[in-house]
Amino acid sequence: MRVMICEDHALVRDGLERLLSTHGFEVVASVGDTGAFLAALRAGAPDVCVLDVRLPPSFTDEGVRAALEARQMVPGLPILILSQYVEQTFARELFTSGEGGVGYLLKDRVADPSQFVEAVKRVAAGGTALDPEAVAALLSGSERQGRLGLLTPREHEVLALMAEGRSNSGIAETLVVSERAVEKHVSNIFWKLDLPAGSGDHRRVLAVLAWLRAEDGSASAHEV
Repeated sequence: MRVMICEDHALVRDGLERLLSTHGFEVVASVGDTGAFLAALRAGAPDVCVLDVRLPPSFTDEGVRAALEARQMVPGLPILILSQYVEQTFARELFTSGEGGVGYLLKDRVADPSQFVEAVKRVAAGGTALDPEAVAALLSGSERQGRLGLLTPREHEVLALMAEGRSNSGIAETLVVSERAVEKHVSNIFWKLDLPAGSGDHRRVLAVLAWLRAEDGSASAHEV
């Protein structure tokens, strides 16, 4: 599996290269700024990209801006963003930028190699990987809009765990319920959000996008 890394900190970048190479990834480019990243992308798209949020020159949102531009260049390009802190706007903007695998993890998660590698693989396969702390931040605030208001508290919990990229069995283990109960909650979520029939993974991504779009709309309404 081909991976492209964009991280300005040389030691972190080297660590990511070693970790991913050890787990069977082919690191086709490892760069420290968005200009070099986009140039490498023009030379050939990888299976997944791993980018830091804060990159030169301003160290604010260059990583997400580059990710969004990369998605325009290569629609559906799987992107995994790494961040030092939970930055809600960046997470929402990336997750609502279109189809394709997408993830947002805190850098602390890299300390757990198996968890990080699993997230990269999941994103590369078209799934989602949203950090639990980012989920908690996105869930805080005002009431959900539209169809999300139809969900029960338990269904909100299930949707939050879906956003983290958990499987039905993983959700069942976390909530200490049966997998059959989780399947029922997931079906109810799809029905209440009026999601079209299709592959389970695609509908899960659509559910997460619906949730994040509602959060974004809610935040915008409060800014007016």
